[in-house]
Amino acid sequence: EHPDVSTSLNTLACFNESQGRYEDAEPRYVDAFEMRKKLLGDEHPSVATSLNNLAFLYSSQGRYEDAEVLQQKSLEIHRQVLGENHPSFAISLANLASLYVQKGDFSEAESFLYQALQIFQQVVGPEHPYTKETFNRLINLIATAIQANQADTLSDHPITQDLIPKIHAALESQTE
Repeated sequence: EHPDVSTSLNTLACFNESQGRYEDAEPRYVDAFEMRKKLLGDEHPSVATSLNNLAFLYSSQGRYEDAEVLQQKSLEIHRQVLGENHPSFAISLANLASLYVQKGDFSEAESFLYQALQIFQQVVGPEHPYTKETFNRLINLIATAIQANQADTLSDHPITQDLIPKIHAALESQTE
């Protein structure tokens, strides 16, 4: 019972998941989570990471409700322990946004991405990979909403409204 063991379990679970061996990954993620919780306490960032990893597994299996509960818990741990201006909190927001994209809740996903983007721009700067990745997630969200004929559910945020016609044109040119 050492934190390094939980890290190894988590790494092995990630490997199993990448191979599509979800039935092997889930118990390892759960064991890593429970070990971290026992060793580090309920409100430790590593516990939040374990919740996040298990949530990703569930979302890849289409278990969105289970994934959402875990993502929300991960977000709350990061909020309580690290604060709302910490990159890990912003990562949790972006991860939750990805789940909402998978569920087809584009407006909720967009809101979380803008929150994450604002934090990243303020804390690590506009050129940081986290900021750029989050902006790319926003572009992908808009493209997905357009393809699902739900661009009208997106906000009137100036960036969104600027990107919609550009992404729409790019998507149309791909189909020609």
